[in-house]
Amino acid sequence: MFYHRGTTLAYVLKIKGVIICFFIAVVITALSLSAYYSGAYAVYFGATTRKLPIYAVGTEEKVVALSFDCAWGTEHTDDILSALEREDVSATWFMVEFWTEKYPEYVKKIDEAGHEIGTHSATHSYMSRLTEEEISAELRSSSQAIEDITGKPVELFRPPYGDYNDLLITTAEAEGLFTIQWDVDSLDWKDLSANDIAMLVINAVQPGSIILMHNNGLHTAESLPVIISTLKNRGYTFKPIGQMIYRDGYTLDSDGRQQLT
Repeated sequence: MFYHRGTTLAYVLKIKGVIICFFIAVVITALSLSAYYSGAYAVYFGATTRKLPIYAVGTEEKVVALSFDCAWGTEHTDDILSALEREDVSATWFMVEFWTEKYPEYVKKIDEAGHEIGTHSATHSYMSRLTEEEISAELRSSSQAIEDITGKPVELFRPPYGDYNDLLITTAEAEGLFTIQWDVDSLDWKDLSANDIAMLVINAVQPGSIILMHNNGLHTAESLPVIISTLKNRGYTFKPIGQMIYRDGYTLDSDGRQQLT
């Protein structure tokens, strides 16, 4: 009798185990299918056809790019320009159209200091929510506002909030623009201390990195001498993004890093 009850219990537990395993398998299958059809599977395994912006450059050369997004204010911009001039570093500045129109003297000052200028949209909106016509209008008007001041064509575009989709990138390509993200975030917009900003950047940089900063960060200018001198001592040089990226003959890894083909 004891043997019979033990056998029955073991059988019940076995059936429960089979049911649980079946349930887990169903859940995993459902999640896998969802990931596959959403593109996550393909992105993870490097087989995606999803459009990606350029996050960094695959290179053995110890070169990095500093970039500054300009959307609000100018209180700290002169200090940033002074720090870059002292270190003889040229950077890339991405400007929103309403900032460009409000501070044309700064657009001119940045350009004349030898820096590169790209567009950061017209209205700083979530551009993945816009139609193709709306995207084109944002890119054209914001680029034109910069060109009217500098007399130079705009070739680079950074989406506000890092927000993008396939339509945004293909539309930017059609407008002759490279869509640029970053692989190193300074988090200077959080008003971190200069030392914290510098350590975040220095510890994350690798050859071909694109560093995100902001023209009006509270301690951005103070962090630059430490960042630049430390990286220079480690053998790094600085270039504007347009001089660092590959213009053709490249592919993008699943993390958005350019690789020469």
